[in-house]
Amino acid sequence: MKPQFQYSIVYGLLNLELTERLSVGILYVNNGEISFKYSQKKMDALKLLMNRPEYSFLMRVIKNMENSTKKESPERINYLSRYSNNLIQFSPLTTIDLEPTPKNYKWLYETYVYKKQH
Repeated sequence: MKPQFQYSIVYGLLNLELTERLSVGILYVNNGEISFKYSQKKMDALKLLMNRPEYSFLMRVIKNMENSTKKESPERINYLSRYSNNLIQFSPLTTIDLEPTPKNYKWLYETYVYKKQH
């Protein structure tokens, strides 16, 4: 059986009414094992666009996700994609037909979150 590789993009919301958002991180799910990576550069940009309490709350959520992915489940990620708050949003889990290799993790991150400019 081929491994099931899924991802969910994590967005910081700037304006709920206009659906302005910035992708700040990505959750990877590989056969139920979850990992998370976010862009500090994107979080720094959000810091300039949000007021201090909003940014502090969003940063706490991001740091909590980074430290507690072992407690998350694909079902919870799908729940969060349907019922997020007005500062953070998760895309529904998307299954892709790629092997869960470090190269593919990097490709997804650079495609949807942040790619360093050389």
